[in-house]
Amino acid sequence: MKHQRRYARRIAIQALYEIDSVDHSPESVIARYVDNSPNLSSSNVDFLRTMVLETTRARGTLDNLIAKHAPEWPVDQLAIIDRNILRLALWELAVLKDTPVKVAINEAVELAKLFGSDSAPRFINGVLGSLAEKQADIRQSLDIEETGQP
Repeated sequence: MKHQRRYARRIAIQALYEIDSVDHSPESVIARYVDNSPNLSSSNVDFLRTMVLETTRARGTLDNLIAKHAPEWPVDQLAIIDRNILRLALWELAVLKDTPVKVAINEAVELAKLFGSDSAPRFINGVLGSLAEKQADIRQSLDIEETGQP
């Protein structure tokens, strides 16, 4: 399951990159990636779909949180991949109670190593590290109830 979730995150970041850079419909992007990933289990397809749709839905709020904790880097000037890794990780930190904070941060850093520049992993780790202790604030910003549902 661990590797399937990692694979789903990897697909999610690619989908978010496409949605952010060329403004394709999230549903069509997800469908295409799922069609091209036959080894992804149905539960991880659901995980992928939820990550992409909810991260896209919360983009404005997530960007405000990023801007607040990385003020020297305007969100619209961040590399597209970096801002989407941050968005995805912040969403996961706030919503998925079954993902430990360290795991969410480590997964984001691994995505940055895979897709980002040489300095991206450090930047991602720094921003997420400053936000890790603020899960309650992130949840409140995203209007997440205690049940973990928006």
